[in-house]
Amino acid sequence: MEEFSINTKNQENIEILYLNGFLDAHTSVELENCLEKLISEGKYRIIVNFEKLSYISSAGLGVFMAFIETARDNAGDIKLCGMSDKIYNIFDMLGFPILFEIYKEENSAIGKFS
Repeated sequence: MEEFSINTKNQENIEILYLNGFLDAHTSVELENCLEKLISEGKYRIIVNFEKLSYISSAGLGVFMAFIETARDNAGDIKLCGMSDKIYNIFDMLGFPILFEIYKEENSAIGKFS
């Protein structure tokens, strides 16, 4: 099984998550726990950077759906950035660009919180 990890940083009062590796049914729990912790701490301005993610399954996609409404209900959002064409195509095929703001670059996503 491929490895999965999440690195985080706070920039301009925005939590940025850097996903690495393989996000599937087994590893999506780690992402779910990370987002759950941020939300419970009142951190609703979140960017997820996909630059180093090589694979995402439907279980991984579902994690984002579980938290987007809570973030927006609290004047925040979950913005996505840095997707490879392969990852973006999966999001696009399932209609995620209608629900989520997706940016090529992290700085563009950060700028949208200003």
